Amino acid sequence: MNIFYFIGLFLAIAFILLGMLGFPALDPSKLMNFVDGPSAMIVVGCTVGVLIASVPFSTLKNLPKHFKIVLNTKLFQPDTYIDKLTELANKARKDGLLSLEGMAAEESDPFLKQAIMLLVDGSDADRVREILMNDIEQMSARHDGGAAMYEKGSALAPAFGMVGTLCGLINMCKGLNMDSGSSNIGNDMGVAMITTLYGCIVAHMIFGPLASHLRAQDEQEVLCKTIVVEGITGIQAGENPKFLRERLLTFIDQKGRAAAASAKSGE
Repeated sequence: MNIFYFIGLFLAIAFILLGMLGFPALDPSKLMNFVDGPSAMIVVGCTVGVLIASVPFSTLKNLPKHFKIVLNTKLFQPDTYIDKLTELANKARKDGLLSLEGMAAEESDPFLKQAIMLLVDGSDADRVREILMNDIEQMSARHDGGAAMYEKGSALAPAFGMVGTLCGLINMCKGLNMDSGSSNIGNDMGVAMITTLYGCIVAHMIFGPLASHLRAQDEQEVLCKTIVVEGITGIQAGENPKFLRERLLTFIDQKGRAAAASAKSGE
């Protein structure tokens, strides 16, 4: 569970509420000054509507999957893949490449399973690399579409906040020309300001973090799959398992290498 996502979101909400209540002299009655239905309709409704109109349904339907990815920080761990590939290399060195078919059947990661089966089938090394790298490129392109949707939402929300501001100012100006309309100036001005606030909140507290997390998870998954490509081609070339492991460890930082070495020594 990505606890830091919730901690960050909680802190952002807490601080903005403290600001609204007039910290340090907290006045709960002030909170209602920031509640406005029309403003929420303009910002949230228009942002969601334009996203639906702009983004393919194949991306929209992945919303639950996106939240699952953001909340799960353990989906792709490079050291786990390095351990698996080292195990595969040892097995192949002792019993031959054909012996890896059983391990492929037990593998839950579709990409690693495909890579192992390409080895077992005796595919050409260049062909194996080409197939796997193309798979990574296409996966990253799909991920880019998901992150881009939230980045677009992050750009749309402040824009519609400005639209709401214009609507409020227009109503205010129209009221100035009416004998009995002066009493509505405060409300219209409030709508004008609140929509800008709502736009900033939606953009930077909802869409922004989601896009950033999806980008980070994509980079981590690409790293893990790149490690798989290098490991599989090394196994195919008959590389020594010990040297292969050392080479794959260069893909991660020093802290990760130390943790992987510690875990291996503790086995």
